[in-house]
Amino acid sequence: MPTSYALALGSNRRGRHGAPAAELRAAIAALGRLGDVRAVAPVFDTAPLGPSSRRFANSAVVLDTTLDPPALLAALKAIERAFGRRRGRRWGARVIDLDIILWSGGRVRLPHLTIPHPAFRERRFVLDPLAHVAPLWRDPLSGRTIRQIAARARVVDRRAKHP
Repeated sequence: MPTSYALALGSNRRGRHGAPAAELRAAIAALGRLGDVRAVAPVFDTAPLGPSSRRFANSAVVLDTTLDPPALLAALKAIERAFGRRRGRRWGARVIDLDIILWSGGRVRLPHLTIPHPAFRERRFVLDPLAHVAPLWRDPLSGRTIRQIAARARVVDRRAKHP
């Protein structure tokens, strides 16, 4: 029986599919081979986190699949490798980055996988696209909807910019 996942996608380097936005579109097509891509967010142009100087193209999808969380993680890593992603500097330039943010099954805590994604609540580049495809999905830890978490993150950003 299929379960649903909210996935975040990011790219800030050209790959064989073209510019970062084209890499996202190709990754979404690859995700379609894992199940049913039910919703796709628009592509957001976002500032980098960490040392990278290149801007990111970010999006999010809701994917229905029969894969369990560890199997989906393995499939996402295989897609990243096929796109030319290499392990390297944290937050560096990358052709594609695919992350499991939420799962309809709730929480997962394994040595190599934590769902919900531990940092998603503070990351507008994840929350803004996610709010387009899953605004009413509830964070199993806080009980808040994605729409509520995204609104809080926007307020925090405004306060940080205009103290």
